[in-house]
Amino acid sequence: MTWKRVATAAVLIPFVVSLVVRGSTAIVALAVALVTLLALFEYFALGEAIGHRAYRFWTESCALMLIFVQWFATIEPAFGLPRRLTVHREIDYFFGISPTVPDVFFLFVLGIAVLTLWTRRPLVEALPSAGISASGLILIAFPLSYAVRLHGWPLQGPPLLLFAMVIIWVGDTAGYFVGRSVGKHALAPHLSPKKTWEGTVASFLGSLIVALIFARFITVPLPHLLAMAAVGNVAGQVGDLLESAYKRSAGIKDSGSILPGHGGVLDRIDALILAFPVVWYYWILIYSPKS
Repeated sequence: MTWKRVATAAVLIPFVVSLVVRGSTAIVALAVALVTLLALFEYFALGEAIGHRAYRFWTESCALMLIFVQWFATIEPAFGLPRRLTVHREIDYFFGISPTVPDVFFLFVLGIAVLTLWTRRPLVEALPSAGISASGLILIAFPLSYAVRLHGWPLQGPPLLLFAMVIIWVGDTAGYFVGRSVGKHALAPHLSPKKTWEGTVASFLGSLIVALIFARFITVPLPHLLAMAAVGNVAGQVGDLLESAYKRSAGIKDSGSILPGHGGVLDRIDALILAFPVVWYYWILIYSPKS
């Protein structure tokens, strides 16, 4: 199992790094859209395992709209503020104002209302279907879309997104191997019996080491980099446990089998799901760069 895990990472990591560093934000948004759809597919499979059928097409369509809005926010001067456009007149003409994340959520609610009232599904499925659809959009698609916002930040976007990913990758790797070798104290045995406090501490320290290394490549004061690595790592470990809770609820070990040694897409990105928005909000609310 370990060699498959390492081999898969050895193939995927260089590809992802190249995409983030060399690709445009539009290309990154397309990649995020693909990953989000795959993750939602696996998430909805977890729901179906306990009898909750999502409104798949509508939820996935709204997920794509969320990613579009996040990309669109990176190309307008006000970074997503609801103001009339001056450059992208065609989109302005179509929408009237710049599309925003709340607009997508409102449209999603309207769609759920229509689907609930006018589809032929049994009424006993109305609440579970709305619940699994909404949770998929809120817990998977929405936080993942912040990868696009990170990448689209002027000048420092690509290294900032790469930083958010590497603190999770290194933290996961350190936690995995330290936990397997010396871990003795279970962190959350009811959610993930193999996770230990020793692995958790190793993961946290690994992310801090990444911050020290990235200080050479990002023009951000080291204390802020360390703080972003710290909060990003904690968010990542929470996301990991959260996905474990989903799988436990569904009685499933892995969310899928598409990635040898890692399970499904959701298994591989679970820590990134919360790390992206946490790093983003630290960046704009606490560090507050003037770009």
